[in-house]
Amino acid sequence: MNARVDHLVVVADTLEQGAQWCEATLGIEPAPGGRHPLMGTHNRLLAIGGECFPDVYLEVIAVDPDAPPPGRARWYEMDDAALRAAVRERPRLVHAVARTTKIEMLRWGLINCGLNPGTLLAVQRDTPHGRLSWRLTVRDDGRFECAGALPTLIEWQGPHPCDHLSASPVVLSDLVLRGVPPQATGMLKLPAVQMTGRGESERALRAEFNTPHGRVALESWR
Repeated sequence: MNARVDHLVVVADTLEQGAQWCEATLGIEPAPGGRHPLMGTHNRLLAIGGECFPDVYLEVIAVDPDAPPPGRARWYEMDDAALRAAVRERPRLVHAVARTTKIEMLRWGLINCGLNPGTLLAVQRDTPHGRLSWRLTVRDDGRFECAGALPTLIEWQGPHPCDHLSASPVVLSDLVLRGVPPQATGMLKLPAVQMTGRGESERALRAEFNTPHGRVALESWR
């Protein structure tokens, strides 16, 4: 195992909208998160880990209206005009992030597969429990590879958000990533994730959850 699922990313127009959507869709409101000064964004978090996907959380993220422009493209295609228009209607699942302790090796491996996972950025945010620090891959243009199916790589340096997240009744049960090249699939070796080809009418991501509302499926927005 070179990596495993760390978290799923849902982009919202505002955090208030994202929290309301989460409670209406999944049956529970996400916990407070924090601000990302590097990107001018902020988030809320919900623990969704279970037997198949331990220590996984859902990140609801939005542009921070009180933050100055970051001077670069934001992560997760958050500056994309089409996505901005889509999230004004409702929050959208956009991406999966994979945790690894071999981020340099995997990044270069993906580059050698002809993919552009991005450069490594050092990021941090403050929480009531202390500072979280991590490195992750972000393209300079903020775009995704493989329509978002290729996970962003993250390497935590110290505590993990799930260390202080309360357990929730929402559990990620299935995750499908469609369109990642086979060589990259074999390199990442993500346990419990179905990584397949993608047809023209298929979405790049599909996540299924067990929730207080029953079985809920989300597909990526494009």
